[in-house]
Amino acid sequence: MRHVFGALCVGVLAGQMASADVIEDISVGVLQHNICVLDCDNADKEDGPDISAEVAFVSPDWLGFAASPRPYVAVTANTAGKTSFLAAGLQWEWVFADGWSLQPSLGYGFHDGENSFPFPQGDPRNDPVSAETVFFGSRDLFRTSFALTRALGEDWAVQLHYEHFSHGQILGSGRNQGIDNAGLRVRYRYGD
Repeated sequence: MRHVFGALCVGVLAGQMASADVIEDISVGVLQHNICVLDCDNADKEDGPDISAEVAFVSPDWLGFAASPRPYVAVTANTAGKTSFLAAGLQWEWVFADGWSLQPSLGYGFHDGENSFPFPQGDPRNDPVSAETVFFGSRDLFRTSFALTRALGEDWAVQLHYEHFSHGQILGSGRNQGIDNAGLRVRYRYGD
């Protein structure tokens, strides 16, 4: 419920701020939830597609020292009732060829998933839960993401988007299964 409320707030805020010329672009799409990237022990424990929405704002002048990253807010809502996320952070954009760009980002997020086993560690009653649930170990997580974007004219683009959520033993300690999501999004860029 917290993520639904957060997504509504982001939508209202985005609509209000678009008229003030502070929103640079909005991306929306579908991601595959909990894919296998490097450590596949926890991949596919949760399923269902995710709806991904992200609003990137115009970089303020004072961030020029850091290569002018754009502040963003993002929501990843799982359609099967599994873990969903709300995040904010900084996103860079580097154009590397005509119509092509990369957008790496770093941010902070939180989730509505599970943090720990329902029974003490080693208790066999945890086995059925562990087989279908990712345990994050912390409500607070880092969000790292990467998008490869192909422009489709002046305002529209398509993105291959990847994101990773984990506490990295910094925002939490102990269990840190983390999660990876990837898929396609459509981006609309407001007038330059």
